[in-house]
Amino acid sequence: MTSGDKGPQRRSRRFTLATLLIVGLLAAGLAGAGVYLALQRGDAGTELAGPGPRWQCPMHPTIVKDHPDNCPICGMKLVEVKPDAAPAPATGDASADTAVSPGLAEVKIDPSRQQLIGLKTAAVDSGPLGGAWRTAGRVAVDERRVRAVNLKVGGFVERIFVDFTGKAVAAGDPLFALYSPELLAAQEEYLLALRTRAALAAAGGDAGAGERLVGAARRRLELWDVPAAALARLDERGEAERTLTFVSPIAGVVTRKDIVEGARLEAGAMPYEIVDLSTVWVLADAYERELPRLVPGMAATFNAAAFPGRVFPGRVSFVDPVLDPATRTVKVRLELANTDGALRPAMFGEVLLTSTPRQVLRIPADAVIDAGGGEWVAFVALGEGRFAPRRVRLGEQGREYSELLDGLAPGERVVTAANYLVDSESRLRAALASLMDAGAEPAPTGHEGHTP
Repeated sequence: MTSGDKGPQRRSRRFTLATLLIVGLLAAGLAGAGVYLALQRGDAGTELAGPGPRWQCPMHPTIVKDHPDNCPICGMKLVEVKPDAAPAPATGDASADTAVSPGLAEVKIDPSRQQLIGLKTAAVDSGPLGGAWRTAGRVAVDERRVRAVNLKVGGFVERIFVDFTGKAVAAGDPLFALYSPELLAAQEEYLLALRTRAALAAAGGDAGAGERLVGAARRRLELWDVPAAALARLDERGEAERTLTFVSPIAGVVTRKDIVEGARLEAGAMPYEIVDLSTVWVLADAYERELPRLVPGMAATFNAAAFPGRVFPGRVSFVDPVLDPATRTVKVRLELANTDGALRPAMFGEVLLTSTPRQVLRIPADAVIDAGGGEWVAFVALGEGRFAPRRVRLGEQGREYSELLDGLAPGERVVTAANYLVDSESRLRAALASLMDAGAEPAPTGHEGHTP
């Protein structure tokens, strides 16, 4: 192909692209003019007066007609929209400001659809509330039953009898044997006081002086926690023992061991810690709304996860006066008997707190929907398949019922099942109604009275 042939081909190609661009612009302009003319003729949104059926475009809510037709903008078939009946006014205790919740609209659901979605209703009634409620709990050590074994005189550990943490001991069980020069000297002083008392008695001297001398020497050994059995052996044998065995002051479980054979212990050392687990605490959390019902001495039970079906009875012994700012709860302390040692510290379970129930106007807990901002909504059955949203004010909330303070009257029926589906339908209808109100009059274009 020669250079002379290329020029006409380029010009032809440029002409074709320009032609396509011009045709596209003309088509878009004609389509826009058609839509504009349709809007000017009133085909897009007829001024409708009086009640009656309405047909609306799903894609363009401003397109509303009083007869079946197609949308002049997108060509879609108009959908019939039946106007909702006005919400019924609040009855009974319902005040004017709780009649209808904003952002929601009354809905109508035919019986067949109600059965399909499983819609159920229940009546608002008066009944007991607040008799019992559940919360999580954790087993803890009774802080009043912790005992530290300490030394009041230094010495050397000759032998240990409790050689691991977690071992159970009874009161009086041997813990360790200690050699102490000070203890040995104190035993010799006690034996000397015994001999002096006997000599004074034989010589007809001052018997009271001998008794005081023996009492002082014995008292010194007792203050150093020398067991009564060791003192009895001193009285019987009249001979000091090289090592003295120290015993457990209480029955319990060794939770700390800081001693080995051959070690030197100074006065004030704490070789063992022993905890009595015959009684334990259970620490539970209670929310702010439950505080009025919490009273020390009220009955409670604990179900440990490790023992399904077994119930441990107890009572509330203490309610923490300080609220946890992070969880907005307070600690409730239960005191439980644990004679068989089944409950162990750090176990988890469920706490059932029992109080005297109150007679209140109540609504099923399943009927209430959290609308946000501290507001609650329930859907009231008005009859003939109509359901209206109603703002309600709640008091004490239980697992099955909540206390109703305002918004409904006794006997009114509320939706308890499928109410979230009803809530979605109500919000959708309210949104469509808002769009229709916003599009009733076309927005000004700035070219009123001029034809493009």
